[in-house]
Amino acid sequence: MKIIAVIPARYASTRFPAKLMQDLGGKTVILRTYEAAVSTKLFDDVFVVTDSDLIFDEIVSNGGKAIKSIKEHESGSDRIAEAVADLDVDIIVNVQGDEPFTEAGPLAQVLAVFKNDPDRKVDLASLMREITNEDEINNPNNVKVVVDQSQFALYFSRSVIPYPREKNVGVRYFQHIGIYAFRKQALLDFYSLPMKSLEASEKLEQLRYLEFGKRIKMVETTHVGIGIDTAEDLERARAMLKDI
Repeated sequence: MKIIAVIPARYASTRFPAKLMQDLGGKTVILRTYEAAVSTKLFDDVFVVTDSDLIFDEIVSNGGKAIKSIKEHESGSDRIAEAVADLDVDIIVNVQGDEPFTEAGPLAQVLAVFKNDPDRKVDLASLMREITNEDEINNPNNVKVVVDQSQFALYFSRSVIPYPREKNVGVRYFQHIGIYAFRKQALLDFYSLPMKSLEASEKLEQLRYLEFGKRIKMVETTHVGIGIDTAEDLERARAMLKDI
């Protein structure tokens, strides 16, 4: 299998404008994320795909590979699908552009799903971690996922799922960790399919895959991503970098 990583990178950000071009220990956030993905040595190639000339130039001028988006896109999957349409590749891993501390471990977990799937029953693979804190469970910014006995996703929601009408039945709650690996065809199918009501309501692109019958294999992990969504996150990342 030919495996690549794609890092979708928008310049605009509602919560923290231009966050990917912020300085993090002498390098921009997006450059550190790109270098971290390359350093995992898991991929045949790594690309940043972006709508921004600034981000494109930042990667290319530092010896990296970048693809310029042709169209405006509402989701990361759309942006990646456009970028890989003409590439000879089997599996694409979506690495978040605002995670400069990306590690090999969780990425290897999602890739292992496809290496153990000779019958090609899996369209996507992603990660989930158990959460037990009530505030985390109730927080709509923490996307929850429920799975079947084979660990295929049944539904994702910002709401509490399952609803705890009966509390003493041993239900476990899982937060979705937004690291994805896709078969190329699943991405291209997504790109050609319309947004339906579930995705529009929850604002979760993974629901489009489920609504159209794609199978998402979930892998349990203890990984907690370190993303940069706010100026405060950036300061914490700077402090972490000094300790490494």
